[in-house]
Amino acid sequence: MRPSPRGRGLRRAPAVALLTAAVALPVSGAARPAAVPAPVPAALIPLVPDSPAALDARYAATRADVRAASRAAEDHGDRRRAGSLRAMAGKGRRFLAFDGRDGGRSAEVFGALSGAHRIAVLVPGAGVDLDHYWRLGRDAEALAGSLGPRSAVVAWLGYRAPSMLSARALTTAAADRGVPQLVSLVAELHRVWPGARVSLLCHSYGSVVCARGASRLDVADIVLYGSPGTGAPDAGALHTAATVWAGRGSQDWIAHVPHVRAGLPPHTVGFGTDPVSPGFGAQVFDAGSAGHSDYLRPGSVSLRSLAAIVAGTAAGHA
Repeated sequence: MRPSPRGRGLRRAPAVALLTAAVALPVSGAARPAAVPAPVPAALIPLVPDSPAALDARYAATRADVRAASRAAEDHGDRRRAGSLRAMAGKGRRFLAFDGRDGGRSAEVFGALSGAHRIAVLVPGAGVDLDHYWRLGRDAEALAGSLGPRSAVVAWLGYRAPSMLSARALTTAAADRGVPQLVSLVAELHRVWPGARVSLLCHSYGSVVCARGASRLDVADIVLYGSPGTGAPDAGALHTAATVWAGRGSQDWIAHVPHVRAGLPPHTVGFGTDPVSPGFGAQVFDAGSAGHSDYLRPGSVSLRSLAAIVAGTAAGHA
């Protein structure tokens, strides 16, 4: 006799509860940043192919936006946010985009975009905002340092990432809102640097963002690491011509998150198939002993693997 839908739902409920606990407990004690006011950023200066001057003008304009947001945070009394933004406006920092409102949006460049043959876009997961941006910047800097010449890394904080302790981290809603911004960034990169090879490196909940936009993203690689799942049953369901990669370090707690997907109105909770499982169908790369936040640690096996994927030299490339 086939189990009734009600019976299946009852059996699924403990797994969904476990999913919530598995995501929340490793980061218990994390604080949700308070909303901090910031001015409306200036209109972006258009980029022009083969024009370093236009790129420098964009960097100068966005640096001014970061400084204005820092002053607004200081006036608001949030010294932590003001300090983070002062660091982001420091000498040598280069942003393609910046908006300090609603937790913050930014796209920072590491390496030289002008003349780049390879561009990696880092898509962060839950819990990343301007107060915790240093983590994303640290990872982008490490990756840029591991790539050869004529390579660049874009640290993309282009969506309001959900808090790790919120129910939003268990649904695709935040990812769906971020997809148009990621599609826009990739399109601009191709327009200005049409010969560059673009790869998406998607960490944790960021893998949900990449998966939800996969069919609209013209990239060579979509790399899922530390992923709770994508919401898709397999790589084929992403409808992308990109090579889909997946990796998980042996010390990553995300391995204990149940790979379930259940309809709990008004949302579907959980992200389904494990991307490193044979059934998903991704190219699995060696992530060594990486923990959840360690994939781009200098000298690590996982960093070497990710750098090889971006360079197009990893075994298994299509």
